[in-house]
Amino acid sequence: MIDRVTEADPYPLKFPVVALVASAGGLDALTEVLAPLPADLPAAVIVSQHVSPDRATLLAEILRERTALRVHAADDGDELAPGTVLVVPAARHLIVTSATRIGLLDTGALPPARPSADLLLATLAVTCGTRVLAVVLTGRGADAQAGVRAVVHCGGTVFAQDEVTSAYFGMPGAAIDTGLVRDVLGLPDIATAIHAHAHAHH
Repeated sequence: MIDRVTEADPYPLKFPVVALVASAGGLDALTEVLAPLPADLPAAVIVSQHVSPDRATLLAEILRERTALRVHAADDGDELAPGTVLVVPAARHLIVTSATRIGLLDTGALPPARPSADLLLATLAVTCGTRVLAVVLTGRGADAQAGVRAVVHCGGTVFAQDEVTSAYFGMPGAAIDTGLVRDVLGLPDIATAIHAHAHAHH
């Protein structure tokens, strides 16, 4: 008789990772979500907001002043770390590689939206699986809808901002339309839900 071998954990990342994706109206929403989170949050955070590639963005600098978490613009090859927010820079797409390191890709002409929430979430899903929490915030369009499907397919969790508190309901509405969103939350409730999720899954 052959002994059954316990299946090894297939994911190199051993802590949760939260992806906050947004477009129009995103700065205020990101601020409200990140501001209450503690410096010792046991999860890594990636922030992706659609930004025109011909405009410099100060998003990382702005968010750094508004949260206790460590915040910096993502760089190619960065590692994910608990208590750290990596912000996707303007005119780049961000993917998560098989070694759970950041990969930055140059973007082409509009469309599509950039940085792509779908690319971020799909690569995060296949590399981090059950450890992923995707949070779809205010924004126009339907970017993140395919990414939401990928996250749930790989065992992760999705929250979406509700219509009442969204400046623009395109992105969260498209996510909700998949039928795969775990919780639809008002903006003031999202930070608490992220904190609870991170502590339950670390």
